[in-house]
Amino acid sequence: MTSALPPRAAGKRAFVTGAASGLGAASARMLARHGARVFLTDVNGEGAAAVAAEINHEAGATVAWSAVQDVSDEAAWERTLADAAKAMGGLSVLVNNAGIGSLGGVENIALKEWHRVMAVNVDSVMLGCKYALPYLRDAQPASIVNISSLAAFKIDPDYTAYNTSKAAVAVLTKSVAMDCTRQKIDVRCNSIHPAFIRTGIVKPFFDKLGEEEATKKLTRGIPMHRLGEPDDVAYAVLYLASDESRYVTAAELVIDGGARAV
Repeated sequence: MTSALPPRAAGKRAFVTGAASGLGAASARMLARHGARVFLTDVNGEGAAAVAAEINHEAGATVAWSAVQDVSDEAAWERTLADAAKAMGGLSVLVNNAGIGSLGGVENIALKEWHRVMAVNVDSVMLGCKYALPYLRDAQPASIVNISSLAAFKIDPDYTAYNTSKAAVAVLTKSVAMDCTRQKIDVRCNSIHPAFIRTGIVKPFFDKLGEEEATKKLTRGIPMHRLGEPDDVAYAVLYLASDESRYVTAAELVIDGGARAV
């Protein structure tokens, strides 16, 4: 008689940004359900705390903590990572999920808006990797998961800053991965590239057009003709955070219903 396998993320200690809702909340829940301890951060501190409380209620124990964090603030990264490592007894997974959207072609976008998008979508990922690596080095095998977007590859000229930021995350991910291999440390770094997922990011489209019509418009370039669900991405986060992906680094995991192929 074979014994039951341990949970897929047993023993992992994960730091998840942008975790008050959407993909961050789904990823934190998924990791906790599979045995990880999780530290959730967001500029919406109340939202992150609520998700952490839900996770602890479901687990029947304290496996989740939360904090307010502005991911574009360098000092906040140092402080919040230290708090997370103290709460969880270390850190072995970083999920850089926090991000914002932006609309505007190159002739229309203001430099201030460009800087805002880059600060949240790109600078935060660099800062997270920079300041988490000392903790991850002490918890090998460890993993960094950066949430990018299909927009890194499929370009819409009305989303100049967003496209550019997400492409930057893809390249930054590979640079960090290669830096870790150069140092001969067992810290992997991979990026995830979702198409439209049923989160708050599509709500404005639903409000404006109605769910049925909005879904048709949003999925017209997706061969599977449907939106993704948050857990479609959360399962990918779980895989990349777990030791199942020990030989995967500098990879781009595309979750897009086939959109990149057409």
